[in-house]
Amino acid sequence: MVKLRSFFIACMALSMTVAVHGKDYKYQSVDGDMMKSRIYKLDNGLTVYLTVNNEKPRIQTYIAVRTGSRNDPAETTGLAHYLEHLMFKGTKAFGTTDYAAEKPLLDAIEAKYEHYRTLTDPEQRKSCYREIDSLSQLAARFFIPNEYDKLMSSIGAQGTNAYTSNDVTCYTEDIPANEVENWLRIQADRFENMVIRGFHTELEAVYEEKNISLTDDFGKAYDALNAKLYPGHPYGTQTTIGTQEHLKNPSITNIKNYFKRYYVPNNVAICMSGDFNPDTVIAQIDRYFGSWKADPALSRPEYPALAELTSAVDTTVVGQEAESLMLGWRFKGAADMQADTLGVISLMLANGEAGLMETDLEQQMLVQRVAVMIDGHTDYTSMLMFCQPKDGQTLEELRGVVLKEMGKLRSGDFDDGLLPAVINNMKLEYYKQLRDNGARANMFVQTFIQGRPWATEVGAIDRISKITKQQIVDFARRHLGENYVCVYKKMGNDTTVKKIDKPQITAIPANRNLQSDFLKEVVESEAKPIQPRFLDFDADLTVTKTGAGVPLLYKQNTDDGLFDLCYRYEFGTEDVKGMDIAPDYLYYIGTDKKSSEQVKKDFYSLACNYSIGVGADYVEVRLSGLSENMPKAVAMLDDLLNNAKGYDESFGGFVDMLEKSRGDLKTNQDANFSYLFAYGRYGRYNSQRNTLSEQELRAGGPQLLTGMLKKLAGYEHTVMYYGPETQDRLVEVLKAGRHLAARLSPAPVGKAYEMALTQANEVMIAPYDAKNIYMVQFHNEGRRWHVEEAPVQALFNEYFGGGMNTVVFQELRESRGLAYSAFARYNAPARKNQTESFYTYIISQNDKMMDCVNVFNNILDDMPQSQSAFDIAKQSLIKKLQSERTTRFNVLRAYVEARNLGIDYDIKERIYNALPAIKMADVINFEQQNMAKKPFRYIILGDEKELDMESLGKIGPVKRLSTEEIFGF
Repeated sequence: MVKLRSFFIACMALSMTVAVHGKDYKYQSVDGDMMKSRIYKLDNGLTVYLTVNNEKPRIQTYIAVRTGSRNDPAETTGLAHYLEHLMFKGTKAFGTTDYAAEKPLLDAIEAKYEHYRTLTDPEQRKSCYREIDSLSQLAARFFIPNEYDKLMSSIGAQGTNAYTSNDVTCYTEDIPANEVENWLRIQADRFENMVIRGFHTELEAVYEEKNISLTDDFGKAYDALNAKLYPGHPYGTQTTIGTQEHLKNPSITNIKNYFKRYYVPNNVAICMSGDFNPDTVIAQIDRYFGSWKADPALSRPEYPALAELTSAVDTTVVGQEAESLMLGWRFKGAADMQADTLGVISLMLANGEAGLMETDLEQQMLVQRVAVMIDGHTDYTSMLMFCQPKDGQTLEELRGVVLKEMGKLRSGDFDDGLLPAVINNMKLEYYKQLRDNGARANMFVQTFIQGRPWATEVGAIDRISKITKQQIVDFARRHLGENYVCVYKKMGNDTTVKKIDKPQITAIPANRNLQSDFLKEVVESEAKPIQPRFLDFDADLTVTKTGAGVPLLYKQNTDDGLFDLCYRYEFGTEDVKGMDIAPDYLYYIGTDKKSSEQVKKDFYSLACNYSIGVGADYVEVRLSGLSENMPKAVAMLDDLLNNAKGYDESFGGFVDMLEKSRGDLKTNQDANFSYLFAYGRYGRYNSQRNTLSEQELRAGGPQLLTGMLKKLAGYEHTVMYYGPETQDRLVEVLKAGRHLAARLSPAPVGKAYEMALTQANEVMIAPYDAKNIYMVQFHNEGRRWHVEEAPVQALFNEYFGGGMNTVVFQELRESRGLAYSAFARYNAPARKNQTESFYTYIISQNDKMMDCVNVFNNILDDMPQSQSAFDIAKQSLIKKLQSERTTRFNVLRAYVEARNLGIDYDIKERIYNALPAIKMADVINFEQQNMAKKPFRYIILGDEKELDMESLGKIGPVKRLSTEEIFGF
């Protein structure tokens, strides 16, 4: 049984002192903190949050800077975000072979950009940019692109990235526990001595990121809403990525000034969660960051308080995606205690299962969808509602329905059980977060950025547990009235979207064979090795059968009171057409004795939830939550599946909703590419297209889908369980249902999806009106998977296309600025009877398409070779495998995945043991045999009018697919 410890004294922060290496390090802790966090402040003002979690020998790290787009100069918006990109370019010590020789050229480039910003004549700007390009070529002789990523790879880091928002710029790494020293050394140099280099190619990557945002109608609506919610405040007047005009006129000088102003220790927090000794780590942090100079005059721009909204404000945006509605209310900053009530109210309104919007609107088919989110910032917070209309419903009608439902908070017209159910589920989510290093460290980030004491964070569960229904009603009456902003997102041509022309950039050299002394020292450093721990399927789980002969995969949870239960079936949409739709229908229906809303409320009140995942060749019925409530939840799930009840009169409404959703998908760029990608790999018969048509659904009626659900328990399946219950007790609980029946029918068998061979070059293109293309080069020669090649394949992906320290990223993004996102991957199949395949992937500006094609083909036909880069890739993969741990339910998942491949051991162990003997020549030979000079299917989503179709035609025959063809409906 899970019981919350009392948070009654959580607000009592304790101050403690630990002497390490002769220095006393004082830290704050909070009684009742289940993470046992320590909060330090170094002499220079640097804040350090530490929490220990020994589950695996890795550490999630975040370095959070308390600044974001809120503090961008009004004349150079997007600056904080662009600086985030430039923080990966190196320092005086790394990223360069000779900083002294490089610096005059970098200074000259900076001066040229300042002059470039003043020019308005197009020809003068082009001439100036050519000069910048020439200077950049000279500076590039000393530049070592991606050396930061090489450093991170060399220590086995994962998740190397960063993000920028209104109030925060945060740098993320997941590192092995034995590499703290190296990580700190690198970060300290990076945050004190950042150097701006590789500027014009990185600017192109930011352009590409901006291009991706141009087709994001949700983003447009969000920006429009903020403009009305926060008039005169940066939250509303400028966006994080910046305007196209400002991106075209960047200022290195402004970026440097911004860095000097905000990147100071008394404005930064290091947040760490994982396997370490906090006493040792704080001394290490002090050793590397302690000399960083604080700014006693640290400040930020301040703005007048915004006037209260006293009436509704409407605005409209247009775009080609489906119509939607966004509503927003403004509140105090995220550190205010209002945040407690707002968090509860948002989940009372919509929680994915049993909120008012789900039970009263969605499940009654009065709207298509309503989602609620809290958008917390330092100065202000907003509660946002994203709403989609059902077929035939106007946005004005949708607004009326949603606002009427929201009025129930003010009148108190909601079930008395809703509030306690929400609170129980908030506790459940908190327990889940405690399992995850990323979630734990992110709590620190949010607390620091928003200026909230850690004691306030720790005491949140205790405070919300005491919130009453009357307090909710009173809050809603005070704050959730006509004081909102409404954004109508309508379909139409957005004339504000402007194309950014491709500048004439000369590719800078990758210099992949060059290394700074700094990198060499890190690579050659010797940390105490972490001993790998791979799965032993005989010891790490129990593989058995119940008394009735049903296969059971069992692993006991001895850490907390949460459980995961899964019924797994080895068939999917290729065997039962329309199986993917049945779970969707289940959302709207109940049983012969319970309504849909009552079913959802019952599960939610138990802090348990179910889901049904359907793939091409599997169905998984999942149930998870508080173990103390598992018996009730199991019985309720059995009842729901066995007695699901649909009605003819409402089934037509469900089909209408489904068809509206399908129509909406056709307006979305990502959805279009997802369906095109499936078509390009498998042809017309694929998992995306193979589903029931509107006509088939209407002819079959509700019993068609409920029948699929009722049959599930009668098919052969495997029970997978991770939780506190003993094996005997688990079987006892399950016996009451049909899932342990003595006689089970074989799983249905249909026609398998088969990946199409690529026997000659060809082009498949489908239409989408955008300023960028999505493009894949796909190759499949029907090659079967051999476990002996798994190590070479893994190392190839690490070296060639799997991350920022790879050939693909260096050639496509770093050297040429052709993309924001680009990668390549050699894919192993999920099952032993399936084939391997290879593909490249890129999103790029329309006029860069053939540049992307040519670069990809060049690096595939003659793969760049660098022994030093290869050694780092190998070292990175070895260190990752040494420190990775497969735990909890994932142990059962790994067993199933191995079984599907026809092996009975952890494939990671095979890869790890083989890596030391693999040479560069082995990877080159593998690539030459399987990817070089091979035929490809070029799968492209884009606007033909904007593309070089003549050049595409020279690659191979062009097959034009309509939107209807790729979707199949």
